[in-house]
Amino acid sequence: MKSASLLFNVILLALVGILFYLHFSSAKTIPVQKISNNAQHSVSSTECKIAYFEMDSIENSFSMVKDVKAELAKKEDAVNGELARLEKMYREKTNEYQGKAASMNQVQSEMATKDIMQMQQTMQSRKQALDQQYQDFYMRRMRDVKTKIEDYLKTYNAGKEYAYIFAYEPGLFYYRDTAYNITADVIKGLNEAYTKK
Repeated sequence: MKSASLLFNVILLALVGILFYLHFSSAKTIPVQKISNNAQHSVSSTECKIAYFEMDSIENSFSMVKDVKAELAKKEDAVNGELARLEKMYREKTNEYQGKAASMNQVQSEMATKDIMQMQQTMQSRKQALDQQYQDFYMRRMRDVKTKIEDYLKTYNAGKEYAYIFAYEPGLFYYRDTAYNITADVIKGLNEAYTKK
């Protein structure tokens, strides 16, 4: 579903933007003076290592994302199926009342109108409930994917000491050195961890 992918990308873009803001808006690191055993030692900042991975490659190659997309499509089909069934019942009932309209008295006509209005309200309420359920399910599954990626990156970064690992999104960065592209490692590691599970 394109809107699901778009929402996921927007969330990741916002997170990357926040990280950039926090990183570049903070004051420059000034060597800190520590007093230890009555002797002064200066602690200087270390080199800031940054890596990135291509988010669209993760979306296309990570098995969990493919499974989540399949789940979302199945859920969307179920929602659309139920809405289509309700719409069909509504049309059939409306046609039935229209066919009987000439032979109905005032009370029957009012009851039919009331019944049609009640069906419309029921359909609208059900549509809102189904949409909300779908959105909740979508957000929960996207959060699961994000958590899985974050957890893997913590493990991946254990010996590499990157200060930041970004998800690259076209239009956000104007330059990137491909020497720091860890996409292949991330896809391989994520898929291995996911298939083990």
